[in-house]
Amino acid sequence: MPTAGTEPTPLLSEPDGAEVVRTPAEAAALDMPPLLVLEPVERFLDAHGLGGGRLAWTRIGDGQSNITYLMERGGRRFVLRRGPRPPIAKSTHDMVREARVQRGVAKVGLPVPEILAVCEDESVLGVPFYVMDFLEGEIVLRETPAALDSPEGRRAASEALVDTLVSLHGLDLEKAGLTEFGRPEGYLERQIATFSRLAPLVTERELPLVEELAGWLRESLPATQRPALVHGDYRFGNVMFAPEAPARITAVLDWEMATLGDPLADLGYLVAMYSDREDSGPSVMDLSPVTRAEGYFTKGEIVARYAEKSGLDVSSLPWYQVLAMWKASVFLEDMYTRWNAGERPGDDFAPKLETQVPALLEAARDLTRR
Repeated sequence: MPTAGTEPTPLLSEPDGAEVVRTPAEAAALDMPPLLVLEPVERFLDAHGLGGGRLAWTRIGDGQSNITYLMERGGRRFVLRRGPRPPIAKSTHDMVREARVQRGVAKVGLPVPEILAVCEDESVLGVPFYVMDFLEGEIVLRETPAALDSPEGRRAASEALVDTLVSLHGLDLEKAGLTEFGRPEGYLERQIATFSRLAPLVTERELPLVEELAGWLRESLPATQRPALVHGDYRFGNVMFAPEAPARITAVLDWEMATLGDPLADLGYLVAMYSDREDSGPSVMDLSPVTRAEGYFTKGEIVARYAEKSGLDVSSLPWYQVLAMWKASVFLEDMYTRWNAGERPGDDFAPKLETQVPALLEAARDLTRR
């Protein structure tokens, strides 16, 4: 989830009537809770010495679940990040935990925005949230940033993406204060069990491949080579580059799913989500389609560089790609179900999932047969 860059629209200073309101009374009068209630947020910011006066705001980022706002107040800019509207499944969209891991990895030099304040009081916005520092930077999504837009620049961006993931997986957990952040033993088994339980709760249609793939994952489970901090959503769309060449990552973003586990889960996810010029065509996993351009790594080059830099055996990577696609199908199906229930008004992404979720499951099954 991008924290910064050129703002997509001018910042607003007045409520919009549905997503953003000024007072709790206005929020209570709506059929659906708003995402931002300005006056209580301003009081929270006052308590933490963050700016002064009225907030100006605009929604930013490409995320489809958690919500991020760029804000300006008293000449100071920062970013507020919150989960979706309730009801929220237990253990998901945990903003307090997300803030904790970012504070931890910052201690050991991994690039992340500074966490300025955390709000656990759900009376402010209906869900916990946190406020982080605003950073200038560029995100690789549908266009390559101008400073990197050459074959050499695009290759350097790919190298930085992979090398930062290797650094993340090699960081000192004790120095980061994250040795108790999760239980690496049994991580893969828990992933399968958790999403197997969640899958029937988030759908209202028959998707038999969900259970078929869960069975294949259980039967083909690889051995974890070593434990590491796992980001859970590592991709070009969740790293920020400095606005000038050479390519340099200034922040790793969106830590909601971070835990201790198997590092190849991150690599499998990165490859599963990645678009390259050797792909047959677009899919719902294409979140950074620009990486089909000359100079960006292919999936094979990503895997080769990671293996070289990390020293890990990547021969079982297709299993981790299937895991990533299977888990993504559950997340996406939840979005589709919520949209069908009227809980995601104005969402033009969720309607596509009627056909895209089954297509994603078919693609995952194809991988199991190779």
